[in-house]
Amino acid sequence: MAEAPLKLVHSVYFTLKDASDEAQNRLLAAAEKYLTGHDGCIFFAVGKLNPKLKRPVNDQDFHIALNVVFACAGDQDKYQVHPRHLQFIAENKENWERVRVFDSDAP
Repeated sequence: MAEAPLKLVHSVYFTLKDASDEAQNRLLAAAEKYLTGHDGCIFFAVGKLNPKLKRPVNDQDFHIALNVVFACAGDQDKYQVHPRHLQFIAENKENWERVRVFDSDAP
């Protein structure tokens, strides 16, 4: 019996040049518009840093966190070149000070 492919967890942390509430809300809205509903996406979440969580292990060096889980790595490959994903990048990258991407496998 063949093993099921591993899911792909795509986590992206955005540090913004303009971190105002308005700018953060624009990025959240753009993520909802362009990054939801892709083939193979089985989980999507995007949100602001929770400033109340200041434990020593919490990384506070971001404003917006995006987490997308794909059914397999091939679905994430398609997402990366999809026109809606590319439009999200084109419309928002000017306000990105730093973007950190963490991709991992999950059973």
